[in-house]
Amino acid sequence: MGSAGRVVLVTGVSRDLGRKYARAAAADPDVARVIGVDAVPPRGDIGDVSFVRADIRNPVIAKIIVKEDVDTVVHMSVISTPGSAGGRNTMKELNVIGTMQLLAACQKAPELRSLVVKSTTTVYGASSRDPAMFTEDMEPRRPPRSGYAKDVAEIEGYVRGFARRRPDVRVTLLRAANVIGPHVTSPLTSYFRLPLIPTVLGHDARLQFLHEQDLLAVLRHATHSDVAGTFNVAGDGLLMLSQAVRRLQRPTVALPPFAVGNVGSVLRSARVADFSPEQTAFLTYGRGVDTTRMRSLLGFEPTFTTASAFADFAEPLPATGGRTGRVLDRLAERLPDAGPDPATVPAVGGSDHG
Repeated sequence: MGSAGRVVLVTGVSRDLGRKYARAAAADPDVARVIGVDAVPPRGDIGDVSFVRADIRNPVIAKIIVKEDVDTVVHMSVISTPGSAGGRNTMKELNVIGTMQLLAACQKAPELRSLVVKSTTTVYGASSRDPAMFTEDMEPRRPPRSGYAKDVAEIEGYVRGFARRRPDVRVTLLRAANVIGPHVTSPLTSYFRLPLIPTVLGHDARLQFLHEQDLLAVLRHATHSDVAGTFNVAGDGLLMLSQAVRRLQRPTVALPPFAVGNVGSVLRSARVADFSPEQTAFLTYGRGVDTTRMRSLLGFEPTFTTASAFADFAEPLPATGGRTGRVLDRLAERLPDAGPDPATVPAVGGSDHG
């Protein structure tokens, strides 16, 4: 599959990671052309990528794939935050209907040889009954009833259906852990950038990260590899939420679980973090995924561990302290009286290089 002159179509190029991947693919000597598709033009330089303004919910995408002789499709346009999509209904439509249209277009493309889909470990959910490590063939303990996780579960189902209908196409589904890095903007990185970090009382979530550079590297690796299937992709090791916060040298406020929903609404109203129920569950329980198949079958080894990916993200961030008063006041107004006074919760200081 390493023949020169491949034609790669990348969805979701108006967003940062999609744009970066498309640019990297265009610089690949084995690739003749990269076509970047999105409903809005990308901000920033896309290098040698040909941008086509198209909404993947529209059947016109099929014409593009056939007309351009696309042999590789990299699907990166699944959205995790309703805010960025203009509301939950639009987000679901872009994610699920968009993927269905894209797969229908791929179905009709005789030249297509490879489909790579960026999925997410969010598909496993996060609950108190989770295994220590999810392997690729495990289901979430509670099937997602709404939101991003439900979209991803549906999308993965459609992708598996496509793989059965087109056994001649190599289909690779990459379940990426939370992507992090100094340039990544996501609900999770917004949370870690808060001047005061709310945590869930009595819980210390286990976190796993994938550095943005490793995400781009695994996408490239998947388009060049002859291996099909579903793979968890994450940096080595785990980091507890308490360790992560200590490394940031930011104060925390521990809130009882019933108050965390209120924190979500405070954060949303402050436009600080798109705090979804999945996000809250993740910051309560965390999630661990087994990456044996990534190494042994896919043959990919991330450069960054979970801890070093987080360190690279944290390095440019200043320690905070001064701005926390206003946030505390706003939280205190919203919290039920039964909760502890957030201002009396001890802040976590000190650095942790362990």
